[in-house]
Formats: sequence, C-alpha cells, structure tokens
Amino acid sequence: MRIFVTGATGFIGSATVSELLAHGHRVLGLARSDANAEALEKLGAEVHRGDLSDLGSLAAGARASDGVIHLGFIHDFHHYAQSIETDRKAIQAMTVALEGSGKPFVGTSGTLLLPPGRTGTEQDAPPTEGHVHPRAPAEGLVLDAAKRGVRATLVRLAPTVHGRGDHQFLPFLIQTARQKGFAAYVGDGSNRWPAVHRLDAARLFRLALEKGTAGSRFHGVAEEGIPMRAIAETIGQGLRVPVRGISPEEAKAHFDWMAMFVAIDNPSSSAFTRETLGWAPREPALLADLREGGYFS
Repeated sequence: MRIFVTGATGFIGSATVSELLAHGHRVLGLARSDANAEALEKLGAEVHRGDLSDLGSLAAGARASDGVIHLGFIHDFHHYAQSIETDRKAIQAMTVALEGSGKPFVGTSGTLLLPPGRTGTEQDAPPTEGHVHPRAPAEGLVLDAAKRGVRATLVRLAPTVHGRGDHQFLPFLIQTARQKGFAAYVGDGSNRWPAVHRLDAARLFRLALEKGTAGSRFHGVAEEGIPMRAIAETIGQGLRVPVRGISPEEAKAHFDWMAMFVAIDNPSSSAFTRETLGWAPREPALLADLREGGYFS
C-alpha cells in the first residue's frame, strides 16, 4: 500500500516510515521544509509538500494514498490550545477526504487522556465530565470517521516514548535536573507512567494500519506503569546528582509546563492490543534505555 504519513520526519514518524518501507509499503511523507524533504528521500519515501495547517495539501495526500497514519502534532505546550485546534482541523480534512473509501486512517492519541489512578484499557473512553483532556475531542473525530466508511483506528501512546533521538519528556526531565542540581519527583513519587520504545511504537502503527478494525483503540504501552520516583532515581544516577521529592505546590516552578504531567498516575494496559494485533514489544525497557541508551552523553 501507499501510505500517507504526517509527522514523517519526527521521532516516532521516521521510525514508522522505516518500518512501513521494510514491510513492502510505499510511503508518501508530509514535508514542510527542504530539510524534511531531504530526510524523507534518504529514508526511501516519496515527498508531499505541505504542513499541518495546509488543509488542502493534507486532503490531497490522503486521497492520493491507500491509507493514512497521522503522527504529526505541533508540540508547543506554551500554545497548546492552538496546537490542538490545528490537529482537529487536520484530522477533519483527511478523514473527510477518505469518506466512503474503506481506507485505513490511524490517528494518534495518548494514555494521559484516561482517568488517573487506575489501569486504563483500550475500551476506556476519555472522561466527558469533570477534567476533560483538551485532546479528547480528537479521539472522537477519528472514531466518528469509522461511521462514514473509513477504517479509522486510534493508537494511544504512553507519555514516555523513548529511544535514541528522543527529545521529548525524558530529555526535558534530565535537562531540568541538570539546571536545578537535583532530580525531582512529586510527593512520594509513587505515581506511575507507562512507557514504550519508539521502534515498538512504529511496529504498532504498522499493525494497526494493516489489521486494525474500524473504531478500535490500541495502546502503545510496553510497560504498564513505572513509578516516577524510579525514573527520577535513574536520572539522578545518570547525572550523579541528588534525588528528592517536592510538593505539588513546588512542581510548577520546578518543572514549568511539564508540571501538569509529572504528578499524574497513568498506569495503562495493552492486553487487548497485544491479543488483537499480535503486537509483542521487544526493545529495551525504559529504565534500561535511560541507563544505556545515551541519554546522559
């Protein structure tokens, strides 16, 4: 199949492009710059110029392909509402372009949308009352497309997608520990984060594209929940700095925009995903990857 991939040059996207090509698919990757286009060509993908705000280009890329994997998102947490609105319009443009085709559309979401404090499953929908995660409506847009002749599915990623080239949550925590002189966790650090390696996530996106049933949710979760204290302790060992807990009131000043995430208890299961798609994570676990994967070099 010829697959249109947004976010194709990103941390997870580039791994997904390589995974698709290795399994006989052709890839049409979205590129907003010459550098992105060159990176895609080096991977062996075709280039489709445009960006997430260019709705006409997104629709054209979807129509020109046998399926879509939507990995692109503007990770600007200081302008988060604008990023979410851009994502909503992008999903709408591509799914409308695929209506009635029966083609697959794999959207991306996150386990952080689920209610905290209990193990979330693929069958759990995001809350609709109380604290509603701002990205939750995007899930509804994707799954609604399944009612309009699109084989639409969702992959919810763990908040910690790790591996070589990571520039997201873990590097931010490491850099914060360097700047502050100690690695921190909130409270007693017992709150848990699920995790997945980027190469295992890439395999999951391919399997969801190839085998996913319309309206299904899948979880990119290799480890159900790692205590934040264990993550902080591993960072402290890697940097050779002290490790200590801070209060919720101190978290905003310490972690900046990341404060909204570090205290969340987000254990998540991937049992349905493994059974349904035959997905079996095989890459290094999070703490081992932190110690041995070059995060501190």
